[in-house]
Amino acid sequence: MTLHVALTHRTTYTYDRVISVGPQIIRLRPAPHCRTPILSYSLGVRPETHFLNWQQDPFGNFMARIIVPEKTRELSVTVDLVADMAVINPFDFFVEEAVQECPFEYSRETRGELAPYLEPLPAGPHLKKYIDGLDLHRRPTNDFLCDLNRRLQQDISSTRQHIQASQKRLSELLKSRYKTGNTEAWRLLLNQKDP
Repeated sequence: MTLHVALTHRTTYTYDRVISVGPQIIRLRPAPHCRTPILSYSLGVRPETHFLNWQQDPFGNFMARIIVPEKTRELSVTVDLVADMAVINPFDFFVEEAVQECPFEYSRETRGELAPYLEPLPAGPHLKKYIDGLDLHRRPTNDFLCDLNRRLQQDISSTRQHIQASQKRLSELLKSRYKTGNTEAWRLLLNQKDP
């Protein structure tokens, strides 16, 4: 027996006067290559008088283009979908023979096709430090991806715990500040360091 999940997403813009709404692009539809089975999907738009055209971006993602011809006080978008939460192995995919081992070099032709994805944004100091700390020894690409995913999960979890502990300590210090005039809470607040 599989688990079905029903999701509703609603975004509503309410204006203090009647306005003209320009064309709207709504990107709230699962991608056609999504592996999670989508059992039902609906997009509702208010006001009722509108034109809706489905388009796809260069990556195959669906976009709804909405035109509202009349002035309105409200624009509301509601998406309802039901997804089948079947178990999917995220590492069940085909890896080309040329990239079975990581790190690897793309062929000239593949580099050309992937050019938009291979132009990284400048890394800030924290990201650069994180990347420099990665284990990049040669190994199967799937193993590298699993190791990276595991490390990210562990680091995010410990960062969350650090943030929660800092917030708890700050909250306690702020409470004591109001009771005793303690300025340590304000110093802590002003001197917060990145985890």
